[in-house]
Amino acid sequence: MLEVSFFVDASAASFCVKIADRFFSTRRVPGHARSGTAPDMQSVEAGYDANQMFFEGEKIVANKKQFIVIGLGRFGGSVCRELVRIGHEVLAMDKDEQKVNDFAKLATHAVVADSTDEQTLRSLGVRNFDYVIVAIGDNIQESILTTLLLKELQIKNVWVKAKNDYHHKVLEKIGADQIIHPEKDMGRRIAQQMADDKIIDFIELSSEYSIVELLATPKLAGKTLIELNIRAAFGVTILAVKQGEEINISPEPDYNITEGDLLIVIGQNRDIRRFEDVAM
Repeated sequence: MLEVSFFVDASAASFCVKIADRFFSTRRVPGHARSGTAPDMQSVEAGYDANQMFFEGEKIVANKKQFIVIGLGRFGGSVCRELVRIGHEVLAMDKDEQKVNDFAKLATHAVVADSTDEQTLRSLGVRNFDYVIVAIGDNIQESILTTLLLKELQIKNVWVKAKNDYHHKVLEKIGADQIIHPEKDMGRRIAQQMADDKIIDFIELSSEYSIVELLATPKLAGKTLIELNIRAAFGVTILAVKQGEEINISPEPDYNITEGDLLIVIGQNRDIRRFEDVAM
């Protein structure tokens, strides 16, 4: 998943933070994590109704998205932290009890369980979640089986971390909705930044289109957007301009560019390069 700067309101009055602070202990799926046997449904549903998403008598706020993050390594842990930070409910899940304990105070709910057991997934009410992120690291077989079970349970949005291209091909075949290569994606971004000192950040939308953050040079300083006529001349669009901590989304045509502004530009790669070469 690309680590980009989205323009979001990270509200401090987050329901997930309140729940995490109140219910800080890890919930173990009874009789499952160590023995590999299916959990006891009555034990799981005591205080946690999988169908209605209750936590000890409190129902989760319906207007927030609900996520399961399976695998709490570096990637899965980062996804979990960010989702909680921006105000969503997260069920953090891993077979490793220590990793789950580490996230018990952060996530809305944390559970020690085996994602390759269909009965466990059913007992946790996975169908009630908006997204499931399979962030299992080195165990490709476990990742594939988990993804297969989730799709058989008709989960609409299953995002999966792929270890390599072969893993990617299998995940495509079994219906993963989004396949993520964190190392490959980050490598591309870093290469783009190192290759061009004007590029501050880079997001590849497809093989032909990207969003880039470009540093305004002295050549652009003092000119307005309408004066530069960027869209007509180069075929790219300035989505926003960032000055320090302030972000101007959809700047007006008479916006006056200052040296050091971050221009957030979208367009075809060749047009972005032409804009850099000619205008900057």
